[in-house]
Amino acid sequence: MARPFATARFLPICVLALAMLAFPAAAQEVGAEARGFLRPLGPIAELQRTELIWASVLISIAILPVLIGVPVILWRYRRRNTRARYAPDWSFDTRLEIVMWVVPALIVIALSVWLTQAVIRIDPYREIDAAMADEMGFEIEGPPVRVDVVGLDWKWLFLYPEEGIASVGEMIVPVGHPVRMRITSDTVMQSFMASGLAGQIYAMAGMETRLNLIADEPGVTLAQNTQYNGPHFPSQRAPVRAVPVAEFDAWADDARRAGVTLDAESYAALAVAGTVDDARERLGLDGAGPIQLRLDDAFLFDRVVGRYRTGEPVPRDAQPGSPAYTPDATFLPEMANLLPGALCGPGDGRPVERVAGLSLSARLAALDLSLPDEETRP
Repeated sequence: MARPFATARFLPICVLALAMLAFPAAAQEVGAEARGFLRPLGPIAELQRTELIWASVLISIAILPVLIGVPVILWRYRRRNTRARYAPDWSFDTRLEIVMWVVPALIVIALSVWLTQAVIRIDPYREIDAAMADEMGFEIEGPPVRVDVVGLDWKWLFLYPEEGIASVGEMIVPVGHPVRMRITSDTVMQSFMASGLAGQIYAMAGMETRLNLIADEPGVTLAQNTQYNGPHFPSQRAPVRAVPVAEFDAWADDARRAGVTLDAESYAALAVAGTVDDARERLGLDGAGPIQLRLDDAFLFDRVVGRYRTGEPVPRDAQPGSPAYTPDATFLPEMANLLPGALCGPGDGRPVERVAGLSLSARLAALDLSLPDEETRP
């Protein structure tokens, strides 16, 4: 009688554990509305979902016969079944060998060819342009938005150099506009993933990785660090909101009116290990939730990456990932002191000052750019 009681007692715990595994963001305030790649916000995540579905179907061709056949064989050749054929000298069957080897080989070949083409198509370094839009069947509604991402303990810093703003703990992107991201870490190795929009990519100090994504409908997903980096690792989640252009411009205008400017000094305080709420306290801000900042230095990301490329080791007290870190010891090299051509500044060779502070809708006219129309697309 004790065994059924023990099972009933632990059943709610098992159900709760499975629910937490299935919905890891449920404990987050934004978790209830956040969407993953099974409910994608953009074409890249949608293609990744399609890859998973078809890969699962193809692999099931090899797995299902095993899952079905083992119970059937165990039942048919059980000891009490006297009608089962007894063949102790059987050792080889040509037809069975062909099925066992040829079918899995064909599955591997099919997956290799198809997935290789899909991976090349959505290479994270491939910039989203009109050719890619035509190839994948989605529309581009405006110019690209540049977002530089710095991974800190235990928060994400999002820099918008062309808009002159920054955000901690929240990323906003306009629907229909390609987002070109540069990602680095100013502490230990991290891994950025916003599953509703794109896949996962690593970030390391002194290195720059890139990720391109686009949202084709409004919604929310979560940017998570999938690489364990300390006791507050579960807190390093930031909502990524895809909003209409007008709402994005309004959000950017609010950020430009923020009371704190992100410069080398405030960045040093921001880099102290802690959550977003801890960062608010260090910056002297009231309230809770994401932080909006003005960004006067369009090359802050390059300076963060560049201090690991000076040829000299970064002192322990100036390294945010070190227990000995102190904000007063932090230094960021000036752009003039970095080797020419060693880093890529924000923009495609155009002066950032021309567009900093302008709304997204005004930036296209300021840079004298236009998207190709249907007649001029390649």
